[in-house]
Amino acid sequence: MSDFHDFLKHQFAYVAIGEFKPGKFEEAKRLYEQAVSTYTQGFKGAYLLQEPGSDKGIAVIFWENVGDMQENRSEAYDHILKEMTPLFTKTPTTSFYEVVCEIEPSVTQDSNIKE
Repeated sequence: MSDFHDFLKHQFAYVAIGEFKPGKFEEAKRLYEQAVSTYTQGFKGAYLLQEPGSDKGIAVIFWENVGDMQENRSEAYDHILKEMTPLFTKTPTTSFYEVVCEIEPSVTQDSNIKE
């Protein structure tokens, strides 16, 4: 029954969309990796996406619940965020989303074959 209840629990995603000053994406990526490495309780994974050929990016961080992100704030995290802030061209747009659908690839890809 526990598996069924776990299935009913949705994850949440924190999404930040922003642009870094020219040539600053690699430094921001390094800081992002450091910040994410501080997360523990409720952290479910993270992605950092970069628009090819630009300094625009999207960070997606998955959490068990909305409160977990605040619970993971620490002195180390705040220090990293302080280092990252001046790298942005402007304040990034941020939002929380509920993950309402998750589709994983099937073990056999036969169903994905187009004729």
